[in-house]
Amino acid sequence: NPAGCRMRTLAWLGIAGLCLGATRAVPAKERRMEKPKADLALYENLDLDNYDLTLDNYGEILDLSNYEELYDYSDLAPKIEVGTLAPRPKDPVALPDLDTMPETPKLQPLSTARPNKPAPIPVKGLPSCLLCLCIGTSVYCDDADLEHIPLLPPETTYLYARFNRIAAIRARDFTGLNKLKRIDLSSNFISWADADAFRLLPSLQELILPENRLTALPELPRSIVRLDARLNRIPSAGLRPEAFQDLKQLQFLHLSDNQLEHIPAPLPESLRSLHLQNNNIQTMHEDTFCDSRDHSQIRRALEDIRLDGNPINLSLFPNAYFCLPRLPTGHFF
Repeated sequence: NPAGCRMRTLAWLGIAGLCLGATRAVPAKERRMEKPKADLALYENLDLDNYDLTLDNYGEILDLSNYEELYDYSDLAPKIEVGTLAPRPKDPVALPDLDTMPETPKLQPLSTARPNKPAPIPVKGLPSCLLCLCIGTSVYCDDADLEHIPLLPPETTYLYARFNRIAAIRARDFTGLNKLKRIDLSSNFISWADADAFRLLPSLQELILPENRLTALPELPRSIVRLDARLNRIPSAGLRPEAFQDLKQLQFLHLSDNQLEHIPAPLPESLRSLHLQNNNIQTMHEDTFCDSRDHSQIRRALEDIRLDGNPINLSLFPNAYFCLPRLPTGHFF
């Protein structure tokens, strides 16, 4: 039968094709298996027991010139889908539930109660530097509405507390201020001062007390050089007997515009300027300025004596000025 012969011929041709394909496939498989073996031969000489890879021996251990990629990772590349809608989240719970959202907190009504006062700031030894201006060792408290001397830093050298309402000076106001040289309390309401308010200040040189209401002077330290107590209410009874005799460094004594009835003698030899104008001085002793028993005495330092504005006739005491380099300023009639 011719048709049967053709069918048998096609079947034999198909079987022959399959055998030929299998024969060609074997060498390719063997070649794919031999490639990793050839590449792995690169690492046969690697001593894994003494393995130490550094930048110095990196080129010796790995031969980068013969390096080939052993695996193909192209089939692991992620597939990216391009679309116009954002992907839905995997976990729908991650979306906020508008029904369970917390309510907006309500504002509390303003309280009508007065706020508590802040606690006072503790001042450890230096309140004057909070009330006043401290620059170096100088403290400036001018026109600060003070009613008493503030607690001063222990290193204070100069104190200026003018134009305040200080009414009294206590002994403890200057305790321990051994470096204090100048105190200026001009234009206050000071009517009295403790007897030891200034006496224990070993470095005090200038005490400035004009335009106050003093009726007596406290005891002064022997270091004092200048005392200015003008424009007060000090009578002669407000001065201790021989109050200035032992003040061997006193050079300027200004007690004008007070209520003195006589010149406060004896005066130290160091005195250069004595201002007693506008008091109530009516008389003078012959030994007020000079020693009447030593006519060779010369007081060259005392060149400035003002007695103008007093009801005294200076011409009545001609023997009181022989040791002075110049006559006092006042009325000679």
